[in-house]
Amino acid sequence: MALTGLNLIGNISSGKGTTTFFAANPSTSKNLDTTFIEATNEEVNMAVEKAESAFSSYSSKTSEERARFLETIADEILALGDELISRCMAETALPEGRLIGERGRTMNQLKLFAKVVRDGSWADLRIDTALPDRKPLPRSDIRQMQLPLGPVGIFGASNFPLAFSVAGGDTASALAAGCPVVVKAHPLHPGTSELVGMAILNAARKTQMPDGVFSLIQGPSVEVGMAIVLHPKITAIGFTGSFRGGKAIFDAANKRSTPIPVFAEMGSSNPVFILPGILKKEKSNIAKGLAGSLTLGVGQFCTNPGLLIMDQSDDANDFLKELGEQIKSSTPGTMLSAGIKNNYTAGVNKLTEAQGVSLVASSSETETGNHAQSNVFTTGVHTFMQDHSLEEEVFGPTLLNVSTGNKAEMIKLAESLEGHLTATIHGTAAELQEYSDLIKVLERKVGRIIFNGFPTGVEVCDAMVHGGPYPATTAPQTTSVGTAAIKRFARPVCYQDFPQSALPVALRDENPLKLWRLVNGEWRRE
Repeated sequence: MALTGLNLIGNISSGKGTTTFFAANPSTSKNLDTTFIEATNEEVNMAVEKAESAFSSYSSKTSEERARFLETIADEILALGDELISRCMAETALPEGRLIGERGRTMNQLKLFAKVVRDGSWADLRIDTALPDRKPLPRSDIRQMQLPLGPVGIFGASNFPLAFSVAGGDTASALAAGCPVVVKAHPLHPGTSELVGMAILNAARKTQMPDGVFSLIQGPSVEVGMAIVLHPKITAIGFTGSFRGGKAIFDAANKRSTPIPVFAEMGSSNPVFILPGILKKEKSNIAKGLAGSLTLGVGQFCTNPGLLIMDQSDDANDFLKELGEQIKSSTPGTMLSAGIKNNYTAGVNKLTEAQGVSLVASSSETETGNHAQSNVFTTGVHTFMQDHSLEEEVFGPTLLNVSTGNKAEMIKLAESLEGHLTATIHGTAAELQEYSDLIKVLERKVGRIIFNGFPTGVEVCDAMVHGGPYPATTAPQTTSVGTAAIKRFARPVCYQDFPQSALPVALRDENPLKLWRLVNGEWRRE
């Protein structure tokens, strides 16, 4: 499939702009072939207006029709074959195996949301039947369900060119809810984005979805993204990326004459707590596992472990030495772009120059070009708590150890933390009971608490929470991974005293769809 470099606005391709850009190979820093054209305000407006026109028809599609659409998208992505993987490798320098796995994850989450749509329980159907004889006042017949918000703007992420991008979890969950989607492709992988966008449009045509159910907008400038955010017919935003980018979008959306929700996942330092008992027994295994988690994917994961908290002891000193040896033997990997590498270098330099912070170990091999060395730094709890900037994420394979003096200091440090996506506790079963107050603190600080594991790796399943308190996200009551993500793009609507014939099918007495419903306080399916 030949790349066009154009914007995909519903069923038409458009290139009205005069600003062009190229993708670059991170390994060589050389531009790739296709010239891409940045979208104009007129083209963004056209995409959103098409989405608005498609909304009534698309949101009225049956559950089975929407589910088939999602499954067909997965099939069309697979049908792209080696072309998708090759282009993605060229634009990201990610290895073939990683991208094949990520393609599988992308397809699986589309199919999972198809299952959620068919099941229908996400609509949270509630019925309180009329009580005409109730005293002192009768009760009306009241019924509630979740309905789609409207056109949604989605921003592709840099570090997951497939699973958090054009057909990633945000797009899948929005389409599942019944919302047309306008995607802002990430400028680091525009070719990959176009290929996946074409796959979605092919699926839309094959399943007879309305023109405008999906559009793909290209461009590296902030103005293109903001044109989507500020368009009055966009009803919500999904974003995965930096704190700076997410906060700017959040602020802009809240300054609109009609503010809209922004579901921004903005990164995290993902603290790892290692308790004294487990450290005595498992220091070598934990050091090896932590080093692997830290360096995986050159540390370019939002769940990368960036903070380590242990009580100062001989065991902790030995652990740091073992971790340092693991890091010294690691090979610098290629980061996703020169810009990401520059930001990483700035973060490492900041730690290097910080008072009271010292380097434990770095990769022995010297970094060149967009390659990044892994690093472990260490500091004391008092230095850390006096300099809040030490908690900030360094996006890449660098970790800061913080030494505490005792359990009380460890918990005090936990209480001082900002919001993060994850926290990890390594301990024995007995220690987990002993440190139950630490767990209570972390429940208020993160969206996912891991026991005796590592934060990298986010399973796509019903129970997963990929979110957390600000500044990790702008919406701590939601998740961007897992089936509960669909609820971000819906809102409850109540129908009072409607005749059966005018009610949505899912709320009618006979329950023809056989869905689970809360009827007069009891869950029923009959």
